[in-house]
Amino acid sequence: MAAILEIPEVRQRISRLSVAEYHQLGEYNQNGRRTELIRGLVIEKTSKSPLHRTLGSVLYELIAAQVPEGYSVWKEEPLTLTDSEPEPDVSVIRGGRKDFTTAHPSTAELVVEVAVSSATLDRENAFLYAEAGVKDYWIVLGSKRQVEVYRNPQNGRYEESQIVGADATLQCISLPSVRVRLSDLFA
Repeated sequence: MAAILEIPEVRQRISRLSVAEYHQLGEYNQNGRRTELIRGLVIEKTSKSPLHRTLGSVLYELIAAQVPEGYSVWKEEPLTLTDSEPEPDVSVIRGGRKDFTTAHPSTAELVVEVAVSSATLDRENAFLYAEAGVKDYWIVLGSKRQVEVYRNPQNGRYEESQIVGADATLQCISLPSVRVRLSDLFA
């Protein structure tokens, strides 16, 4: 099926959705599966492995314990971007939950994706997050016990990227109180 999307004539005929049209769909597709909107395309979310679930939950707990007042931590909740509505595993948003009762956040200080089987898509989503001005984007490579770190969004791209190992400590650029020792994450 994916190979068909490589054919230019087919790609030109794909019917894309706007974020507003996507909001009219409902939480589940016709197969009863959860979806997210990426670049105008509705993509089914993959099921989570035990490793993915564990790393996502540990990250959420570690980060939530350190976020200063005036910010909130979200787990698998939507960000409404120009042509996409991803649901990152963890995000840190300026403002409290009550600030978003009528609209989803449109950017974040930090977005973290756990990649057990989806690293290619998560790397491609770096462009989405850079365009939205997300200051820090981390991709946790669970099976490798590494994290890809993307920073300094400029003109829809991250100017800085690096891969750090399990002995590193990550610190959020815009929220220095948010620090994650990878040895705690991968324990």
